[in-house]
Amino acid sequence: MQRYFIHPDEFADAVVTITGDDAHHLIRVMRAKPGDTCIVSDGVSREALVRIRSLEDRQVTADIVDRLPMENEAAVDVWIAQSLPKGDKMELVIQKGTEIGAVRFLPFVSERTVVQLDSKKEGKRLERWQKIAKEAAEQAHRNRVPAVESVLSWKELLRTASEADAAWICYEKQDAQQLRRAIREAVSKRSNRADGSRVKLMLIVGPEGGFGEREVSEAEAAGCVAVGLGKRILRTETAAMVGLTCILYESGEMGGEQ
Repeated sequence: MQRYFIHPDEFADAVVTITGDDAHHLIRVMRAKPGDTCIVSDGVSREALVRIRSLEDRQVTADIVDRLPMENEAAVDVWIAQSLPKGDKMELVIQKGTEIGAVRFLPFVSERTVVQLDSKKEGKRLERWQKIAKEAAEQAHRNRVPAVESVLSWKELLRTASEADAAWICYEKQDAQQLRRAIREAVSKRSNRADGSRVKLMLIVGPEGGFGEREVSEAEAAGCVAVGLGKRILRTETAAMVGLTCILYESGEMGGEQ
């Protein structure tokens, strides 16, 4: 069944309004008609099965049929910090990372980043990334759309890392077993939180050329822990997905021990 994210203001007690590109998709692509149903979510705390009442130009009005539980999110919040890769690989990281379960993407520039930033195109690029995250979240039946941040400098990224409960930098010279221990230690903090707040975990992935030793030292000085992802050298876009999957598995999301 089709799923759409709408603004909280468009979600009333008994009626929802679907506008913009989503309304266009329902009307022109799905050929929806009054009486058809779909699922809508405000991406925060409300999700519902709705029945279409009327369709106008780029606006669909629907009645709420049933409130649905929001239980498709992982138990921990995982942030993917990705040094800008070449080509359209960042789009792949966002799309697949959203499907797997990341809640935040932090693109950044590091010492070996090859991509040349164009400030004139940055707004459109960020808008496209956010659209990819939204569409992937709808396809994966997520309850929320991951945040996609503007491109950060290396120093800005390290300052942001302090906001996480644990931050790990992927480094090929490190023992892969260390990631497993680090994840379990971080996830265990959940049971010690009286307020029930979610554990925030950051995974920092380098560009095609990896991180330099100086960068790893700076990250460790900022509180990050260097970890490995196995004996093989992974492409930058693959490393993000493998690391994210490891974190969610070890947190019990995919059958691992909790």
